[in-house]
Amino acid sequence: MKIDQARVLLTGATGGIGQAIAKELLARGAAVLLSGRSPAKLAALARQLGGPSSLPERIHWHAADLDDPAALAALRDAAAEWRTNVLINNAGTPSFGRFESFGAEHMEQVLRTNLLAPMRLTQALLPALRRQPRAQVIQVGSALGRIGLPGYSVYSASKFGLRGFAEALRRELRGSTVRVQYLGPRSTRTGFNDARVDAYNRATGTAVDTPESVALALVALIESEAAERFLGMPEKLAVRLNGAVPQWLDGAFDKHRASLNPIPLETPT
Repeated sequence: MKIDQARVLLTGATGGIGQAIAKELLARGAAVLLSGRSPAKLAALARQLGGPSSLPERIHWHAADLDDPAALAALRDAAAEWRTNVLINNAGTPSFGRFESFGAEHMEQVLRTNLLAPMRLTQALLPALRRQPRAQVIQVGSALGRIGLPGYSVYSASKFGLRGFAEALRRELRGSTVRVQYLGPRSTRTGFNDARVDAYNRATGTAVDTPESVALALVALIESEAAERFLGMPEKLAVRLNGAVPQWLDGAFDKHRASLNPIPLETPT
């Protein structure tokens, strides 16, 4: 799909990657319906991105807590009225630390936000997407949806699930007007990560991308209609190796495991 033909529903719009995606899409002529939990942040972002003209015909916002069925239904209706033909499930929540440190509430929250919410919104919007001549659903996941790293057990579980959902739904909808895709960024320089992750990345020599580079990759994915795209090297190579012979990489992450040692355990809740 050409970007200037896209009418996008973007979740997680006020986050670092979300803002960069929205800015890039608008700059290339797309119409964008911004979504997130905070009306104040969404309104401010719309004003910031719209500039003096506020681009009233190409930028709107709708606040929604995707854990709330009524709010999800209202967002579905707003997106259908917006004539959405591209759904970008970008909202997410972080999880980093040793597995023993996590309580049940934290694990459930991560899975709800990173996996169940995109599944529910995709399902809710599918009838409206099917009515479009051409439509796309993009799940913004992570390279950690193909490579499990020490410290990311819960986060990887959510993103592995999201990628599996995207792959299965892509095959289920093959032959229809709806294309399902998956974007796998690597670590990105935003407020999403805390100081512990920054220290982990420095200790392990992990490269960190800008949100703008992720936005450019997402735009390229929309235009190419490719099934998947992962960012960065050696991550792209690791994705391939991990898919073919995952046990070969087990020892490659000893440095990552060792880097968790100084991190104190959190109290499970």
